[in-house]
Amino acid sequence: MLLFIFLLIAILLITFLILRFYPAFGKKPSLERVQSSPQHSKGSFNNSIPTSMDTSFFTSLTMIRDLMKKNSNRKPDRDIPMVRFPSFDHPHSITKISWFGHSASMVEIGGKRLLLDPMFGRAPSPFPWIGGKRYSTELPFETDKLPSIDAVIFSHDHYDHLDYGTILKLRDKVKQFFVPIGVGSHLERWGVHSDHIKELDWWDEVEWDGLTLACTPARHFSGRSLHDRNATLWCSWCIIGNSSRIFFSGDSGYGPHFKEIGLIYGPFDLCLMECGQYDPRWAPIHMSPEETVQAHMDVKGKRLLPIHWGAFTLSFHEWTDPIKRVTECGAEQGVHVVTPRIGETFPVEGDYYPSSKWWE
Repeated sequence: MLLFIFLLIAILLITFLILRFYPAFGKKPSLERVQSSPQHSKGSFNNSIPTSMDTSFFTSLTMIRDLMKKNSNRKPDRDIPMVRFPSFDHPHSITKISWFGHSASMVEIGGKRLLLDPMFGRAPSPFPWIGGKRYSTELPFETDKLPSIDAVIFSHDHYDHLDYGTILKLRDKVKQFFVPIGVGSHLERWGVHSDHIKELDWWDEVEWDGLTLACTPARHFSGRSLHDRNATLWCSWCIIGNSSRIFFSGDSGYGPHFKEIGLIYGPFDLCLMECGQYDPRWAPIHMSPEETVQAHMDVKGKRLLPIHWGAFTLSFHEWTDPIKRVTECGAEQGVHVVTPRIGETFPVEGDYYPSSKWWE
């Protein structure tokens, strides 16, 4: 009995020390930092409409069942096609997009380089050696050799979007970070100076070096540890330049906020819209591919770049299911779905857009 008590105390102490001092967990923001937000009440941030996931015992059993099932197509059986970045060069006056897998992307607009949710780590986990590994054994670039980055924009603090190791490699290359309220606390713990961080709330706008950046709503949640559920805000972004307008959905379930964003900031030349890692059991926080197309139409988008797929397996669907369904639905609805290979750069202006079915 004494040995059991000793082991229990040791386990609890080790767990406490890891949660308290392991840097990848980040830092929970102070209440004073976040409580002025209209989205914050009763100690946490909230969605604008009721949003809950099925966490019943029966649902947990069905998830265990699905984890045990063998499905050879939940992951690709070989490295997926990739283009070495940069794949081509254009004058800075032309808006360009490069997709790096999952939600990580680069937007070059108005002479500025913006990274969106740059997660360049091996696995979306605080312990990368035990998480589900990235499909590709390498990235289309070497992070250390990326050109200087004018700004990084984050949508929320989940591990598949905000990665500790990536920040350590990027922090000296980046001039400015734009994040939803509270997320700056993580960056500060990881060595980013507070002067280089700008936190925004839903519907906040900032004019920055010729661009308008608008923090807009999403329907999701946040958290990196056992004690910080919804301690920071989640969001989508509108990136508006002189010649083009870009929408970045972040992670979001479908909701009326898309039409509201379209009314205020649309139309958009390109939408980087979440499409992947969905499941009926968490439908309120991740869209199905058909909802992705509808959300794109709601914000008045011209071309749709499906993101949040092609890098990690975080759900139970086949890895190609998102892109197959979204392209089929897009064709039915008359939506131009853009399908670049990972690392491929394409211009937003003009009539060209990547459309190959490279996943086949």
